[in-house]
Amino acid sequence: MTIVGWAQIALVLAAVLLAAIPLGAYIARVLAGERTVLSRVLIPVERVFYKLSGVDPAREQSWFVYATAMLAFSLVGFLSLYALQRLQSVLPLNPQGFDPVPADLAFNTSMSFITNTNWQNYSGETTMSHLVQMLGLTVHNFVSAATGLAMAFALVRGFARAESATVGNFWVDLTRATLYVLLPLAIFVSLSLVAFGTPQTLAGSFEATTLEGAKQIISIGPVASQEAIKELGTNGGGFFNANSAHPYESPNAFTNMLEIWSILVVPFAAVFAFGRAVFDFRQGRAIAIAMSIVLVTGIGVAYWAEANGNPLLTAIGVDPAGGNMEGKEVRFGTAMSAFFAAATTGTSTGAVNAMHDSFTPLGGLVPLFNMLLGCISPGGVGAGLYGFLVLAVVAVFVAGLMVGRTPEYLGKKIETREMKLAMLAVLIYPITVLGFSAASVMVKSALNSLGNAGPHGLTEILYAFASTNANNGSAFAGLSGNTPWFNTTLGLAMFLGRFAYVIPVLALAGSFAAKKKAPASAGTFPTDGPLFVGLLLGVIVILYLLQYFPALALGPVVEHFLMQAGKTF
Repeated sequence: MTIVGWAQIALVLAAVLLAAIPLGAYIARVLAGERTVLSRVLIPVERVFYKLSGVDPAREQSWFVYATAMLAFSLVGFLSLYALQRLQSVLPLNPQGFDPVPADLAFNTSMSFITNTNWQNYSGETTMSHLVQMLGLTVHNFVSAATGLAMAFALVRGFARAESATVGNFWVDLTRATLYVLLPLAIFVSLSLVAFGTPQTLAGSFEATTLEGAKQIISIGPVASQEAIKELGTNGGGFFNANSAHPYESPNAFTNMLEIWSILVVPFAAVFAFGRAVFDFRQGRAIAIAMSIVLVTGIGVAYWAEANGNPLLTAIGVDPAGGNMEGKEVRFGTAMSAFFAAATTGTSTGAVNAMHDSFTPLGGLVPLFNMLLGCISPGGVGAGLYGFLVLAVVAVFVAGLMVGRTPEYLGKKIETREMKLAMLAVLIYPITVLGFSAASVMVKSALNSLGNAGPHGLTEILYAFASTNANNGSAFAGLSGNTPWFNTTLGLAMFLGRFAYVIPVLALAGSFAAKKKAPASAGTFPTDGPLFVGLLLGVIVILYLLQYFPALALGPVVEHFLMQAGKTF
């Protein structure tokens, strides 16, 4: 590890913090329906959308109606994206002449993009036409992220309101999150990427002459626009198969830093927006600190592991001075590759600028564990906030048990109903990940998809289901997932990770909104200081590390000791 490497990491984190605090205040105003600097331009556009869709922006919804609207919107999105893929050969803007996408792959991709997962069992430049990339994938990069932000603020309103039967209006939240937050940011980042060399064109490809004099066909297309929203919306669906390791998606060190900034800025801003919405900035700050500790710890462990190199490669004569550079871009190095890996899996982005399958066992353990947590540090757009708020509910319940008081969070008493809903959400992840992983190691066709045997092969399977269930979408790269078994089971994992988790969260929002606010007293557990941050971190360790430890011990942990002993499986 070097001072320069840490300086790059510190610079990006500082830029994220400087932008996230004012952006959080802006997001809070947008979702509260207050006027902003963009209101004069966007209010007329917003009204047109409401008129065309028959939405009354003044009419709010109960949590059940809010959830029903979200599910209906997601269903229409799934069916339309599936149809686009199946019909792409007869639709315009298909300069490469691609055939229809196979049915099982179209199902997997459609489920992937409506759930903000963006898992890709295909190579974008050889499978999807420009029309599908723009009208299908890029559009869902916006609306799936906006859906996550909308659901987070439904829960925030549950804490902010008292004796209320409503938690907002899904259609209004979706529209405002897209128009006022994601679209302006995406335009700024897209133009920045174009300025630094990322293509933005409707051309299909061009012919280049290699250094040896041979001819090579190089794919291009509307890359910058999809690249910007894939990071800002914590989506991760790359235009090219190599994702952000491709020189057209991230041409240089500056675009790499810009992409990491884009991944982190909206999730952290949403946390500060939560503080503003509940009229106590310290509440948002406490959660942001807990998220930051998990994120920075992950960056440190991954950087240390990759900087130390791989003894197996050193033994065959590879110079260890640059660390473990297998599967990494020289223009990024170990520091920014480790940072990108921790950021993209600490959020639900799933973009990669290095192949995680080539990380050392402990380096690869960091992105895997981030996803087993549910990608909540700082999490996806909105999803990280509501995921951490569920943990906060569990944490104050534990604190209440310790002191023998009815637990409260932001003045709302946490009773049997709330704890049942919180635990129902929390248990979705281990049941799905461990259940599907266990089934996969018993299915011969699934085992045939592995690139490696032994502990690393188990890690590949765990990683795939952790990634899809946490709606992350990154791949370990050693697993061939484009098979009927994995297209189907991974699609189901995405569905459960998004909808089976968020329905209890929205029910939790409705339950809290209907409660009275209890005034703080001398016995109220403070949720804005170091004690609460420590309790949150303790709950993360107890709730997640212990339940996944046996699987991790059989995968990356045992592989690490084998590597240190100079052995492979």
